[in-house]
Amino acid sequence: MAAALLGHSDASPIRAKANSVLRATALPTLGIGVFLALWQLMAINIETSLGAFPGPSEVLDQIENLAEEHVRTREKAEAFYERQDKRNAKLLERDPNSSIKVRSYTGKPTFLDQVITSLYTVAFGFVIASLIAVPLGIVCGIHESIYKAVNPIIQVFKPISPLAWLPLVTMVISAVYVADDPIFEKSFLNSAFTVALCCLWPTVINTTVGVAGVDRTLVDVSRVIKLRPITHIRKVVLPAAVPMVFTGLRLSLATGWMVLIAAEMLAQNPGLGKFIWDEFQNGSTNSLGRIMVAVLTIGLVGFLLDQLMLRLQRFVSWDKQAVLR
Repeated sequence: MAAALLGHSDASPIRAKANSVLRATALPTLGIGVFLALWQLMAINIETSLGAFPGPSEVLDQIENLAEEHVRTREKAEAFYERQDKRNAKLLERDPNSSIKVRSYTGKPTFLDQVITSLYTVAFGFVIASLIAVPLGIVCGIHESIYKAVNPIIQVFKPISPLAWLPLVTMVISAVYVADDPIFEKSFLNSAFTVALCCLWPTVINTTVGVAGVDRTLVDVSRVIKLRPITHIRKVVLPAAVPMVFTGLRLSLATGWMVLIAAEMLAQNPGLGKFIWDEFQNGSTNSLGRIMVAVLTIGLVGFLLDQLMLRLQRFVSWDKQAVLR
């Protein structure tokens, strides 16, 4: 009897763990399967001017085509640089003082190149926005009078569409950023600063709320022991406000990633937005499938960026039980 009870006791945790793993894998798999089935059913019943709407199999074909194009482009680039190195070596062999020219490969960027460009652009804009928004949110959260002065401006600028900002950003950068040998392309800066303008507000608002909501007991203790303002912010305010700050950062990053696609379309910055626009303009039979690859990539990258922010929050937060969803 005791052995049977012991065996049952040992099996229960194993069974519970197996059920937990099953639920964690089976339900998402079921959801994805239903989605793919509905997608395929919808695709075979939609006919567009460019042909049938792409289903999952057509999208997989285009993923393979884009991967092959990337490999071919890399091979062409390597061959180009190899020929250039040989030509320059011959010139130097004939005349060691001769001036050689080193040119970059100017082939069309591949899909992977454009994904990397989009990630770089959104990171650039997001960092600029965060460096402004977090300190501003801290100041607004600590000083109510400053918050009352700044809040109307935040409420006015917060709902402005990136499509409204882009022409203004483009004109300002064209007027201000003048250089014979620029470090950044103007199209890149147009997209990045448009992203930054749209990333500001969620972080400012959530940081302000988080700082203003710090436990008054902690604030009073800080005053009693006469902490310097910087120490007060670093030791008391930020640790308590981290969850709200990161909520703002996550919202800002998600907003920036969405804004970026529209900005790249209009600014013609070589990224995912431009890829979608070029394929739409191209109008080939493969265009819809390629656009769907880009759409799915945008969603997947957005999900991964959000997970990255969650893990970063868990790393810097005193609460190590932060849930990773």
